[in-house]
Parts: sequence; C-alpha cells; structure tokens
Amino acid sequence: MTATHKPSIAIVGGTGLLGSGLARRLSAAGYALLIGSRTADKAQAAAAQLVAAAGTARGASNAEAAKNGEVVIVTVPWPSQAAILEEIRPHVAGKLVIDTTVPLVPPKVARVQLPAEQSAALAAQQRLGPGVRVAAAFHTVAAHKLQRDEPIEADVLVFGDDAQDREIVVGLARAIGLRGVHAGPLVNAVAAEALTSVLIGINRAYKVDGAGLRITGISAS
Repeated sequence: MTATHKPSIAIVGGTGLLGSGLARRLSAAGYALLIGSRTADKAQAAAAQLVAAAGTARGASNAEAAKNGEVVIVTVPWPSQAAILEEIRPHVAGKLVIDTTVPLVPPKVARVQLPAEQSAALAAQQRLGPGVRVAAAFHTVAAHKLQRDEPIEADVLVFGDDAQDREIVVGLARAIGLRGVHAGPLVNAVAAEALTSVLIGINRAYKVDGAGLRITGISAS
C-alpha cells in the first residue's frame, strides 16, 4: 500500500461500542468501510447512519466484511473472539488483521487475567495462522470517547511483527485523531492488554471518565 492509498477497512463487530466509534471516525477521515456484524440487518443500519453523515460504508455479515476489506479490524469481546476468528479465517489470508481484543473476565475486569496463549493478540495469530499478518492496537482508548466530536488526549500502542504493518496502524490512529506509537512485536501486546484492566481500576478509584495513556519524551506525529 502506498502512503497515499486509503485501504478499505472491514470492522468485524462494527456495531459494538468500540467498532462503531472507530467506524465513525474512520468514515469521517475518508475511508471506505464495511461494517460487519453477526446480524447483517444491524450492520446495514449502522452503515446507513455513516452514509447519512457523508461517509462511505455498507453493512454485511462479519465473514463478508472480512472477505471484501483490504484491512480487517476485529473489535469483539474476549468471549466471542475465538468463534469470530474461525468465521473470518477463510477470508483473511494474506491480509492485515488488527486485533483490539482485551481478555477481560467479568466480574473482576479490573484484575489482569491473561489467557493460556499469553495474550489475546497471540491467540488471534495462532487461530488465524501464519498466512495472516496480525497486529494489535486500540486497547487502552476509551471506546465511548470515540463517539464524541472532541479531541482525545491519548496515545495508541501498536504491536506487530512487521514494522510496515505497524505503520499502517499508526496511520489509522493518526486519521482518527490519536497518536500511534510503535511498541514492538506482537508478543508485547500483552502489556497493553494488561494495562487496560489497570486503567479500568484507575477509572474506578479516581472517578475518571476513561483514563488514557500518554507516552512522554517522543515528538508528536
């Protein structure tokens, strides 16, 4: 992909809070979107709202969205991740899949509880196989803030084994008003996944409306 090319983006789970927030901002930034959902009617209704706001989007099943998107963002809860990845796996060979999953285990979501695979991102790579390029990002951004027309003072840690893939994700973060930060290989995603539970606890302790993450000492991008 060239620096000027805007790939079509499939958002799997695109009717949830995080998925719809990312869709809203990516649509406003000029990206063509495919909104995926288990219920196609629900996805089509979400896409219609984006089109009404001068965006370019269409709704589809998760599998169809993944099949037709150049880049796929997976925004589903941890209990649904395995089943959704199995559903889209036949359609994402050779593609970049950005996993946003945090392994939260209710009711103690403020406690770090990592899966046997060490992280949700590594679980995604294992399930999708070596023919899929998995990156991970957007863990620590408060999903409800993406729904608002206001700046978000937060950075996005971007993980992936290929620096060019990470740069694509950094560009997507920049497009929606966030600073993406290269944070190393996919195995490092465990840090952001664990930090999300820490931030939930901070929100509760300090009554914060979505604490975020800022990395100091590097220039703004």
